Amino acid sequence: MTNLVYIGNKLNNTKATVTSIDVLGPLLESEGFNINYASSKSNKGLRLLDMVFTLVKHRKSTDYMLMDTYSTLNFYYAYVIGQLCRVLKLKYIPVLHGGNLPDRIIKNPKMCQSIFNHAFKNVAPSQYLKSRFENEGYSNILNIPNSINIEAYRFQQRTIDTIHLLWVRAFDKTYNPLLAIDVLKALQDRGESATLTMVGPDKDGTLQQAKYYADKLEVTVNFTGKLEKQDWIKLSQQCNVFMNTTNFDNMPVSVIEAMALGLPVVSTNVGGMPFLIEDEQDGILVPPNSVKPFVEAIMGLKNDSDFTKKITLNARKKVEQYDWEVVKSLWLSLLV
Repeated sequence: MTNLVYIGNKLNNTKATVTSIDVLGPLLESEGFNINYASSKSNKGLRLLDMVFTLVKHRKSTDYMLMDTYSTLNFYYAYVIGQLCRVLKLKYIPVLHGGNLPDRIIKNPKMCQSIFNHAFKNVAPSQYLKSRFENEGYSNILNIPNSINIEAYRFQQRTIDTIHLLWVRAFDKTYNPLLAIDVLKALQDRGESATLTMVGPDKDGTLQQAKYYADKLEVTVNFTGKLEKQDWIKLSQQCNVFMNTTNFDNMPVSVIEAMALGLPVVSTNVGGMPFLIEDEQDGILVPPNSVKPFVEAIMGLKNDSDFTKKITLNARKKVEQYDWEVVKSLWLSLLV
Protein backbone atom coordinates (compact mmCIF):
# COMPACT_ATOMS: atom_id res chain seq x y z
CA MET A 1 0.00 0.00 0.00
CA THR A 2 1.27 3.46 -0.94
CA ASN A 3 1.09 6.01 1.88
CA LEU A 4 0.50 9.68 1.10
CA VAL A 5 0.26 12.92 3.01
CA TYR A 6 -1.99 15.36 1.18
CA ILE A 7 -1.50 19.02 2.09
CA GLY A 8 -4.17 21.54 1.10
CA ASN A 9 -7.14 23.56 2.25
CA LYS A 10 -9.57 20.87 3.28
CA LEU A 11 -12.26 23.36 4.21
CA ASN A 12 -15.31 21.78 2.59
CA ASN A 13 -18.00 23.41 4.71
CA THR A 14 -20.94 25.75 4.27
CA LYS A 15 -18.67 28.70 3.47
CA ALA A 16 -15.81 27.20 1.49
CA THR A 17 -15.75 25.80 -2.01
CA VAL A 18 -14.75 22.22 -2.73
CA THR A 19 -11.06 22.14 -3.65
CA SER A 20 -8.78 19.58 -5.25
CA ILE A 21 -7.97 17.90 -1.95
CA ASP A 22 -11.69 17.17 -1.40
CA VAL A 23 -12.04 15.59 -4.86
CA LEU A 24 -8.72 13.94 -5.69
CA GLY A 25 -8.08 12.57 -2.21
CA PRO A 26 -11.14 10.28 -2.05
CA LEU A 27 -10.55 9.15 -5.64
CA LEU A 28 -7.01 8.07 -4.76
CA GLU A 29 -8.30 6.37 -1.61
CA SER A 30 -10.72 4.39 -3.78
CA GLU A 31 -7.68 3.07 -5.65
CA GLY A 32 -6.11 1.74 -2.44
CA PHE A 33 -3.92 4.65 -1.33
CA ASN A 34 -3.69 5.43 2.38
CA ILE A 35 -3.86 9.21 2.88
CA ASN A 36 -3.34 11.51 5.84
CA TYR A 37 -4.72 15.01 5.25
CA ALA A 38 -3.94 18.52 6.45
CA SER A 39 -5.56 20.81 7.04
CA SER A 40 -9.17 21.50 7.92
CA LYS A 41 -8.27 24.34 10.30
CA SER A 42 -10.01 27.58 9.34
CA ASN A 43 -7.45 29.79 11.10
CA LYS A 44 -4.55 30.30 8.69
CA GLY A 45 -1.83 30.11 11.33
CA LEU A 46 -3.26 26.97 12.91
CA ARG A 47 -3.68 25.50 9.43
CA LEU A 48 0.02 25.90 8.70
CA LEU A 49 0.97 24.42 12.06
CA ASP A 50 -1.33 21.46 11.44
CA MET A 51 0.27 20.92 8.03
CA VAL A 52 3.75 20.91 9.58
CA PHE A 53 2.67 18.63 12.45
CA THR A 54 0.99 16.14 10.11
CA LEU A 55 4.00 15.96 7.84
CA VAL A 56 6.47 15.46 10.71
CA LYS A 57 4.21 12.89 12.40
CA HIS A 58 3.98 10.71 9.28
CA ARG A 59 7.44 11.36 7.86
CA LYS A 60 8.69 7.78 8.33
CA SER A 61 5.68 6.06 6.77
CA THR A 62 5.02 8.48 3.91
CA ASP A 63 5.98 7.55 0.35
CA TYR A 64 4.90 10.83 -1.29
CA MET A 65 3.53 14.17 -0.19
CA LEU A 66 0.95 15.84 -2.45
CA MET A 67 0.63 19.60 -2.05
CA ASP A 68 -2.05 21.80 -3.61
CA THR A 69 -0.18 24.93 -4.70
CA TYR A 70 -1.87 28.24 -5.46
CA SER A 71 -0.68 31.72 -6.37
CA THR A 72 -2.01 33.74 -3.44
CA LEU A 73 -1.46 33.31 0.32
CA ASN A 74 -1.41 29.53 0.01
CA PHE A 75 1.76 29.87 -2.05
CA TYR A 76 3.64 30.54 1.19
CA TYR A 77 2.23 27.34 2.71
CA ALA A 78 3.71 25.51 -0.27
CA TYR A 79 7.07 27.20 0.26
CA VAL A 80 7.27 26.27 3.95
CA ILE A 81 6.08 22.70 3.41
CA GLY A 82 8.35 22.24 0.41
CA GLN A 83 11.41 23.27 2.43
CA LEU A 84 10.36 20.97 5.26
CA CYS A 85 10.11 18.08 2.82
CA ARG A 86 13.63 18.79 1.66
CA VAL A 87 14.88 18.70 5.27
CA LEU A 88 12.98 15.47 5.94
CA LYS A 89 14.11 14.02 2.58
CA LEU A 90 10.51 13.34 1.51
CA LYS A 91 9.39 13.12 -2.10
CA TYR A 92 6.90 15.92 -2.64
CA ILE A 93 4.60 16.67 -5.56
CA PRO A 94 3.11 20.17 -5.96
CA VAL A 95 -0.26 20.07 -7.71
CA LEU A 96 -0.43 23.40 -9.53
CA HIS A 97 -3.64 25.43 -9.32
CA GLY A 98 -4.68 28.96 -10.15
CA GLY A 99 -4.46 30.74 -13.48
CA ASN A 100 -2.32 33.45 -11.89
CA LEU A 101 0.42 31.07 -10.73
CA PRO A 102 2.70 31.95 -13.71
CA ASP A 103 2.86 35.52 -12.40
CA ARG A 104 4.15 34.16 -9.10
CA ILE A 105 7.08 32.58 -10.97
CA ILE A 106 8.03 36.03 -12.24
CA LYS A 107 7.45 37.88 -8.95
CA ASN A 108 9.18 35.35 -6.69
CA PRO A 109 11.62 33.44 -8.89
CA LYS A 110 13.94 32.23 -6.11
CA MET A 111 11.11 30.96 -3.92
CA CYS A 112 9.55 29.22 -6.92
CA GLN A 113 12.82 27.59 -7.86
CA SER A 114 13.27 26.31 -4.32
CA ILE A 115 9.80 24.74 -4.45
CA PHE A 116 9.45 23.44 -7.98
CA ASN A 117 13.03 22.53 -8.94
CA HIS A 118 13.36 20.21 -5.95
CA ALA A 119 10.00 18.52 -6.35
CA PHE A 120 9.80 14.85 -7.28
CA LYS A 121 7.40 15.99 -10.00
CA ASN A 122 5.13 18.98 -10.51
CA VAL A 123 1.61 18.10 -11.63
CA ALA A 124 -0.18 20.63 -13.84
CA PRO A 125 -3.92 20.00 -14.31
CA SER A 126 -3.89 22.06 -17.51
CA GLN A 127 -1.67 22.22 -20.57
CA TYR A 128 -1.72 25.99 -20.01
CA LEU A 129 0.19 25.80 -16.73
CA LYS A 130 2.48 23.10 -18.08
CA SER A 131 3.44 25.29 -21.04
CA ARG A 132 3.88 28.42 -18.91
CA PHE A 133 6.15 26.60 -16.45
CA GLU A 134 8.18 25.07 -19.25
CA ASN A 135 8.56 28.50 -20.85
CA GLU A 136 10.15 29.65 -17.59
CA GLY A 137 12.67 26.81 -17.70
CA TYR A 138 10.99 24.15 -15.55
CA SER A 139 11.23 20.65 -17.02
CA ASN A 140 9.80 18.31 -14.38
CA ILE A 141 6.15 19.08 -15.21
CA LEU A 142 3.52 16.41 -15.78
CA ASN A 143 0.03 17.16 -17.09
CA ILE A 144 -2.70 15.25 -15.23
CA PRO A 145 -6.11 16.83 -15.87
CA ASN A 146 -8.72 17.54 -13.24
CA SER A 147 -11.14 14.63 -13.34
CA ILE A 148 -14.84 14.04 -12.93
CA ASN A 149 -17.05 10.96 -12.70
CA ILE A 150 -18.68 11.33 -16.10
CA GLU A 151 -21.58 9.03 -15.14
CA ALA A 152 -22.71 11.61 -12.55
CA TYR A 153 -23.41 14.15 -15.30
CA ARG A 154 -26.43 13.34 -17.43
CA PHE A 155 -26.06 14.98 -20.81
CA GLN A 156 -29.09 17.09 -21.71
CA GLN A 157 -29.57 18.74 -25.10
CA ARG A 158 -31.08 22.17 -24.49
CA THR A 159 -33.22 24.54 -26.49
CA ILE A 160 -32.91 28.27 -25.93
CA ASP A 161 -36.29 29.88 -26.37
CA THR A 162 -35.85 31.98 -23.26
CA ILE A 163 -32.30 32.57 -22.02
CA HIS A 164 -31.60 31.08 -18.59
CA LEU A 165 -28.00 31.82 -17.56
CA LEU A 166 -26.04 29.81 -14.99
CA TRP A 167 -22.88 30.99 -13.18
CA VAL A 168 -21.10 28.64 -10.75
CA ARG A 169 -18.06 29.85 -8.81
CA ALA A 170 -17.01 31.29 -5.48
CA PHE A 171 -17.80 34.98 -5.23
CA ASP A 172 -14.35 36.51 -5.59
CA LYS A 173 -13.34 39.62 -7.51
CA THR A 174 -10.91 37.47 -9.55
CA TYR A 175 -13.89 35.66 -11.05
CA ASN A 176 -15.63 38.95 -11.92
CA PRO A 177 -19.21 37.98 -10.99
CA LEU A 178 -20.50 41.51 -11.60
CA LEU A 179 -19.90 40.98 -15.31
CA ALA A 180 -22.57 38.26 -15.32
CA ILE A 181 -25.04 40.76 -13.89
CA ASP A 182 -24.05 43.32 -16.54
CA VAL A 183 -24.72 40.73 -19.25
CA LEU A 184 -28.14 39.95 -17.79
CA LYS A 185 -28.98 43.65 -17.76
CA ALA A 186 -27.82 44.09 -21.36
CA LEU A 187 -29.92 41.13 -22.53
CA GLN A 188 -33.01 42.45 -20.79
CA ASP A 189 -32.41 45.95 -22.19
CA ARG A 190 -32.63 44.49 -25.69
CA GLY A 191 -35.96 42.88 -24.90
CA GLU A 192 -34.89 39.39 -23.85
CA SER A 193 -36.69 37.95 -20.81
CA ALA A 194 -33.43 36.44 -19.59
CA THR A 195 -32.76 35.04 -16.12
CA LEU A 196 -29.55 34.52 -14.16
CA THR A 197 -28.77 32.02 -11.40
CA MET A 198 -25.49 32.45 -9.52
CA VAL A 199 -24.26 29.53 -7.40
CA GLY A 200 -21.40 29.77 -4.96
CA PRO A 201 -20.25 30.89 -1.51
CA ASP A 202 -18.82 34.30 -0.67
CA LYS A 203 -15.03 34.40 -0.55
CA ASP A 204 -14.06 38.07 -0.21
CA GLY A 205 -17.27 40.05 0.30
CA THR A 206 -18.11 40.06 -3.41
CA LEU A 207 -21.44 38.27 -2.89
CA GLN A 208 -22.89 41.21 -0.98
CA GLN A 209 -21.44 43.54 -3.59
CA ALA A 210 -23.13 41.50 -6.32
CA LYS A 211 -26.49 41.62 -4.54
CA TYR A 212 -26.20 45.39 -4.15
CA TYR A 213 -25.17 45.75 -7.79
CA ALA A 214 -28.15 43.70 -9.01
CA ASP A 215 -30.48 45.91 -6.98
CA LYS A 216 -28.80 49.03 -8.37
CA LEU A 217 -29.33 47.80 -11.95
CA GLU A 218 -32.88 46.75 -11.06
CA VAL A 219 -32.44 43.17 -12.23
CA THR A 220 -33.47 40.03 -10.39
CA VAL A 221 -30.74 37.45 -9.82
CA ASN A 222 -31.20 34.10 -8.11
CA PHE A 223 -28.33 33.95 -5.61
CA THR A 224 -28.35 30.42 -4.16
CA GLY A 225 -25.22 30.54 -2.01
CA LYS A 226 -23.13 27.39 -1.89
CA LEU A 227 -24.91 24.24 -3.10
CA GLU A 228 -23.81 20.65 -2.91
CA LYS A 229 -22.81 19.29 -6.29
CA GLN A 230 -25.93 17.18 -6.79
CA ASP A 231 -28.09 20.19 -5.96
CA TRP A 232 -26.58 22.57 -8.48
CA ILE A 233 -26.53 19.82 -11.11
CA LYS A 234 -30.27 19.40 -10.54
CA LEU A 235 -30.72 23.18 -10.72
CA SER A 236 -28.76 23.28 -13.98
CA GLN A 237 -31.55 21.37 -15.72
CA GLN A 238 -33.53 24.62 -15.70
CA CYS A 239 -30.69 26.59 -17.36
CA ASN A 240 -29.46 26.67 -20.95
CA VAL A 241 -26.26 28.79 -21.06
CA PHE A 242 -23.25 28.58 -18.74
CA MET A 243 -21.18 31.74 -18.18
CA ASN A 244 -17.56 31.87 -17.00
CA THR A 245 -16.65 35.53 -16.43
CA THR A 246 -13.27 35.23 -14.73
CA ASN A 247 -10.25 37.49 -15.31
CA PHE A 248 -7.74 34.74 -14.47
CA ASP A 249 -8.23 31.00 -14.76
CA ASN A 250 -6.57 27.63 -15.03
CA MET A 251 -8.85 24.66 -15.72
CA PRO A 252 -12.03 25.16 -13.68
CA VAL A 253 -13.90 21.99 -12.83
CA SER A 254 -17.21 23.88 -12.95
CA VAL A 255 -16.68 24.54 -16.66
CA ILE A 256 -15.79 20.89 -17.29
CA GLU A 257 -18.96 19.89 -15.44
CA ALA A 258 -21.07 22.31 -17.50
CA MET A 259 -19.64 20.81 -20.69
CA ALA A 260 -20.47 17.33 -19.43
CA LEU A 261 -24.07 18.36 -18.67
CA GLY A 262 -24.70 19.72 -22.16
CA LEU A 263 -24.70 23.39 -21.21
CA PRO A 264 -23.16 25.56 -23.94
CA VAL A 265 -20.29 27.48 -22.34
CA VAL A 266 -19.45 31.12 -22.99
CA SER A 267 -16.18 32.00 -21.25
CA THR A 268 -13.64 34.76 -21.11
CA ASN A 269 -10.56 33.91 -23.16
CA VAL A 270 -8.04 33.99 -20.30
CA GLY A 271 -5.41 31.73 -18.78
CA GLY A 272 -6.06 28.09 -19.43
CA MET A 273 -9.48 28.52 -21.04
CA PRO A 274 -8.27 28.32 -24.68
CA PHE A 275 -6.50 25.08 -23.68
CA LEU A 276 -9.84 23.68 -22.47
CA ILE A 277 -12.25 25.22 -25.00
CA GLU A 278 -11.73 25.48 -28.75
CA ASP A 279 -13.62 28.59 -29.79
CA GLU A 280 -16.83 27.85 -31.71
CA GLN A 281 -16.07 24.13 -31.68
CA ASP A 282 -16.92 23.09 -28.12
CA GLY A 283 -17.68 26.46 -26.53
CA ILE A 284 -17.35 30.19 -27.15
CA LEU A 285 -14.47 32.38 -25.98
CA VAL A 286 -14.86 36.13 -25.60
CA PRO A 287 -12.59 38.97 -24.38
CA PRO A 288 -12.48 39.49 -20.60
CA ASN A 289 -14.44 42.19 -18.81
CA SER A 290 -16.55 42.99 -21.86
CA VAL A 291 -20.35 42.83 -21.98
CA LYS A 292 -21.11 43.12 -25.69
CA PRO A 293 -19.21 39.99 -26.84
CA PHE A 294 -20.98 37.93 -24.16
CA VAL A 295 -24.36 39.19 -25.30
CA GLU A 296 -23.56 38.53 -28.96
CA ALA A 297 -22.33 35.01 -28.17
CA ILE A 298 -25.43 34.18 -26.13
CA MET A 299 -27.74 35.54 -28.81
CA GLY A 300 -25.85 33.47 -31.37
CA LEU A 301 -26.58 30.35 -29.34
CA LYS A 302 -30.24 31.25 -29.11
CA ASN A 303 -30.61 32.00 -32.82
CA ASP A 304 -28.69 29.01 -34.17
CA SER A 305 -29.84 25.74 -32.63
CA ASP A 306 -27.67 23.64 -34.97
CA PHE A 307 -24.56 25.51 -33.82
CA THR A 308 -25.54 25.09 -30.18
CA LYS A 309 -26.10 21.37 -30.69
CA LYS A 310 -22.73 21.00 -32.39
CA ILE A 311 -20.67 22.68 -29.69
CA THR A 312 -22.43 20.90 -26.82
CA LEU A 313 -21.97 17.46 -28.40
CA ASN A 314 -18.31 18.24 -29.07
CA ALA A 315 -17.88 19.50 -25.50
CA ARG A 316 -19.35 16.35 -23.99
CA LYS A 317 -17.07 14.19 -26.13
CA LYS A 318 -14.03 16.21 -25.04
CA VAL A 319 -14.68 16.06 -21.31
CA GLU A 320 -15.30 12.33 -21.39
CA GLN A 321 -11.50 12.20 -21.55
CA TYR A 322 -11.45 13.74 -18.05
CA ASP A 323 -13.37 10.84 -16.51
CA TRP A 324 -11.57 9.35 -13.52
CA GLU A 325 -11.41 5.96 -15.22
CA VAL A 326 -9.21 7.60 -17.87
CA VAL A 327 -7.22 10.01 -15.67
CA LYS A 328 -6.43 7.60 -12.85
CA SER A 329 -3.86 5.71 -14.94
CA LEU A 330 -1.71 8.85 -14.97
CA TRP A 331 -1.78 9.10 -11.18
CA LEU A 332 -1.06 5.39 -10.80
CA SER A 333 1.92 5.66 -13.12
CA LEU A 334 3.28 8.52 -10.99
CA LEU A 335 2.63 7.12 -7.51
CA VAL A 336 2.90 3.34 -7.78
